[in-house]
Amino acid sequence: MASHKHPGSPGWTGPISQEMADTTPKTSAPCPDLPCPGHEDHLDAQGSPSSNSSMTTRELQEYWRTQKCCWKHVKLLFEIASARIEERKVSKFVMYQIVVIQTGSFDSDKAVLERRYSDFETLQKKLLKTFREEIEDVVFPKKHLIGNFTQEMISERKLALKEYLSLLYAIRCVRRSREFIDFLTRPELKEAFGCLRAGQYTRALGILVSVVPLQEKLTAHCPALLVPALCAMLLCHRDLDRPAEAFAVGERALQCLQAREGHRYYAPLLDAMARLAYLLGKDFVSLQKRLEESQLRKPALRGFTLKELTVQEYLS
Repeated sequence: MASHKHPGSPGWTGPISQEMADTTPKTSAPCPDLPCPGHEDHLDAQGSPSSNSSMTTRELQEYWRTQKCCWKHVKLLFEIASARIEERKVSKFVMYQIVVIQTGSFDSDKAVLERRYSDFETLQKKLLKTFREEIEDVVFPKKHLIGNFTQEMISERKLALKEYLSLLYAIRCVRRSREFIDFLTRPELKEAFGCLRAGQYTRALGILVSVVPLQEKLTAHCPALLVPALCAMLLCHRDLDRPAEAFAVGERALQCLQAREGHRYYAPLLDAMARLAYLLGKDFVSLQKRLEESQLRKPALRGFTLKELTVQEYLS
């Protein structure tokens, strides 16, 4: 019977030897499993086991049972709750506060975010490149050269933007697109990952706790898209000396990945979880075993640590 070494010992067989290091790699690793902008099939394809999957029949049955639950459509309601005029040295614009609420039940995690008209305009231009036919009946609020800061115009535009978001969300391929999801989550995620890279873990965690629930609702059809943000939360908790909280978030991330050994986060996440399990006195042996079995089936030439991988997200 093979003996299992604990993480950090000379006999540790995981692919990562510097998980606790805070260094950022100079080059970016390829990210083939991230979906590209476009129709929903780019996203849906990410949630299925590959044809050469080593999962057993029982594991496959459990996988699809779980996926069926994940695919249950989450209905969201969009409101433009308020608007404020912001003046800067060389510009003046209106910032609209968007509130996103899940319908059908009490939503304790309603999302509140701010976007300006130009952000909506950018979204519209991106969607027209891929979904011109699908959104041909969706009316985008026109741009006005004068009168943009009157209360009448702001009130009128609040209603129009609310209707615009609601109509987009009603179109299945649009609400699942990278463009739509990025519009609602990317600015906050980019700020959070920037804080993570700067070692501002408390601030990063505060942003992630706010935006991850919305991202989870938007990506219910493909839970793996949530993994980078969950791993960022794990790292923040871990580096703030909160191993129990880090482990709990890591379990959520592993659940999102299911048994997708080919996902670039799979091995680094298992390695980090095994180290946390050892630190907490939990069963690290089973996690290490899963990692070793994954390595045997798909050897990696150079494995990034979870932190090295995660800090590469949202660089641009």
